[in-house]
Amino acid sequence: MGDAEYDAVVVGSGPNGLAAAVTLARAGRQVLVLEAAETIGGGCRTQELTLPGFRHDVCAAFHPLAAASPFFRELPLAEHGLELLHPPAPLAHPLDGGTAVLLERSLSATAAGLGSDGAAWGRLFGPLVAQAETIVGAALAPIRPYTRHPLVLARFGALALRSASGLARARFEGERARALFASLAGHSILPLERSPAASFGLMLGLLGHVGGWPVARGGSQSIADALASYLRSLGGEIRTSTEVRSVDELPSARLLMLDVAPRDLVRLAGDRLPAGFRRNLAHYRHAPGAFKVDWALDRPIPWDAAECGRAGTVHLGGTLDEIAAAERAPFEGRHAERPYVLVGQQSLVDATRAPGGKHTAWAYCHVPNGSDIDMTERIEAQLERFAPGFAGAVLARHVMAPADLESYNRNYVGGDIAGGLNTLRQLVFRPALRPFPYRTPARGVYLCSSSTPPGGGVHGMCGYLAAKAALRFG
Repeated sequence: MGDAEYDAVVVGSGPNGLAAAVTLARAGRQVLVLEAAETIGGGCRTQELTLPGFRHDVCAAFHPLAAASPFFRELPLAEHGLELLHPPAPLAHPLDGGTAVLLERSLSATAAGLGSDGAAWGRLFGPLVAQAETIVGAALAPIRPYTRHPLVLARFGALALRSASGLARARFEGERARALFASLAGHSILPLERSPAASFGLMLGLLGHVGGWPVARGGSQSIADALASYLRSLGGEIRTSTEVRSVDELPSARLLMLDVAPRDLVRLAGDRLPAGFRRNLAHYRHAPGAFKVDWALDRPIPWDAAECGRAGTVHLGGTLDEIAAAERAPFEGRHAERPYVLVGQQSLVDATRAPGGKHTAWAYCHVPNGSDIDMTERIEAQLERFAPGFAGAVLARHVMAPADLESYNRNYVGGDIAGGLNTLRQLVFRPALRPFPYRTPARGVYLCSSSTPPGGGVHGMCGYLAAKAALRFG
């Protein structure tokens, strides 16, 4: 790869790899980023998957964690082309009968739509919103020896460590509030009866109220492009179409930052890793996979509940019991007949996504890891259930099964878009039980992917924290 020497080489140009590179470059290090694909971005790529002029987010689409990320917020990304656009409402959850419940940016507006459970929603989320900076900061930078706000975090933890279904039933009497909370917790990719599924419902509801669930103008690719532009302004170098088969192939560097899954850490650096550490990584557990469909549409989705047209994201799943059954199925090796479906309608707020008068839609459901079952009909049946006539709006579709997602991004093992199973142990101690999870036993080799804390999501914090550890330990 040439004779040039670098202070650090980063393998992988997803948001975490780029965040690690930016952090090191800001500290004055000479950094090289290597990407196997033709374009940078990892989970933040945008492509014309269906028809010319229709721009689809290949994976990540809505970015509450990017808006909240302490690291992203200190970078001049707007100067490098990033613009986050907010839909009128972050989320809608339709129910049978043509009604829907909305997660609004306003806490009081959300409560007003929950009837007799409005006050309970306010009691649950009001204190979280008041302490949002502390809670979000702790969640996104979890490796700290102390905190200045132990009582705030203890109260949040007492709620977060519950099951989502248990918390919803304990706090809410009506189906609207229970269904809304269940649909938020479904992002955990855990059975709702398991801890810490509630933490995802609480965090995503909190983020919706304090920062929204924005999209990136032009597509999620804009996030990666802005990070790359800033990195280059700091003197960093990026090479695409450069596959790395072993760390021994890399240019000479004091630090190697690997934005890869644990299995690829072993593949790339196996000879440098002790056998015990390799055995620990072999036991790392991946989450259920995703089955994704993108559509080019000749009109907006014809929702039964008109309120869904205000939301960037729409969750399809019906009641709490129905969502719980759908999310339990992948853990039992089954495919839900009525899956919990996450729908994105980015073109409602971002006109660059489709030709004039046309629209895009993006959706996925959870399936057993490595599934080869085609879920297109079941996903579209859920859309027809809540948006009769949807099929008539479809101009073209593009399908990605778990194997396609893994082919697109090796970090998505078996279609796992979360970087690993979100059990409590793996949220805190991913990928292995170590005091500094980013630092491997191999000298100068660090893991900076979403298989390290704080886990999945477009926030860059895994890369940032890994790079800070590398600067500390060398």
